[in-house]
Amino acid sequence: MSEVTNTTQDSFYFILTGIPGLEASHIWISIPFCGLYIISIIGNTTILSAICTEPSLHQPMYLFLSMLALTDLGLTLTTMPTVMQLLWFSIRKISFEACFVQFFFLHGFSFMESSVLLAMSFDRYVAICRPLHYATILTNEVIGRIASAMICRCVLAVLPSLFLLKRLPFCDSRLLSHSYCLHQDMIRLVCADIRINSWYGFALVLLIIVLDPLLIVLSYTLILKSILGTATWTERLRALNNCLSHVLAVLVLYIPMVGVSMTHRFAKHASPLVHVIMANIYLLAPPVMNPIIYSVKTKQIRHAI
Repeated sequence: MSEVTNTTQDSFYFILTGIPGLEASHIWISIPFCGLYIISIIGNTTILSAICTEPSLHQPMYLFLSMLALTDLGLTLTTMPTVMQLLWFSIRKISFEACFVQFFFLHGFSFMESSVLLAMSFDRYVAICRPLHYATILTNEVIGRIASAMICRCVLAVLPSLFLLKRLPFCDSRLLSHSYCLHQDMIRLVCADIRINSWYGFALVLLIIVLDPLLIVLSYTLILKSILGTATWTERLRALNNCLSHVLAVLVLYIPMVGVSMTHRFAKHASPLVHVIMANIYLLAPPVMNPIIYSVKTKQIRHAI
């Protein structure tokens, strides 16, 4: 295959893929997709509005929840334009620059979601294991520093992979496997040695997909130890119920994330439909489910709404 040099050919573009084998039904398939995007936008906007307008919710737990809703909203708005224009108007081309912009925000918001859930697990640990020091440990200044650290972490994690990929030449083949630009998908089209990219991607997997869940599990291990050691059964159930929403949000994010990673690494020859379904679940499940989970399970959020 001949190579295309990114720096000298401004007309280079990628071709997005819809639902393999169901191209004739894209209009019908767009209906549930559109419904999910609307649910995500309305749900996360409602959560943000409730927290902003209700003074009693200006507490660390709900400030972290607002960060989660903002992240989910960003993830939704990042993928929605290319997905819906492909399903509605069969527009499959995306420019080189636009694809990399989407790649940056898509992976950045995904990593941010993991970081916010990790911060929320720390919040639950302090609230249950150190209740008397909760207000002094998680001050507004500390929360601001945590938010800044999360943003820096995600930007610094994504930027190197973006620049490592952007410097490489792409082959004549421009066909992506999804209706948005994923790093795992774009790297397959490179006509060069990608060992550095692969090792960096592996490091990111260890740093975020492995490390964050391990720290979350550690925090809940300490929470359970504290609950079982001091509280009565009624207090134990109340404390566990306060953590249930966060646990469900963690499962909604990490189960699809691990599924997508495993599919790309160990099921490369599986049906393209499998890859597409896994990727869509990974990107749509958290923004859609998180507002529902917290609206149903959190009494204060229900009252504010």
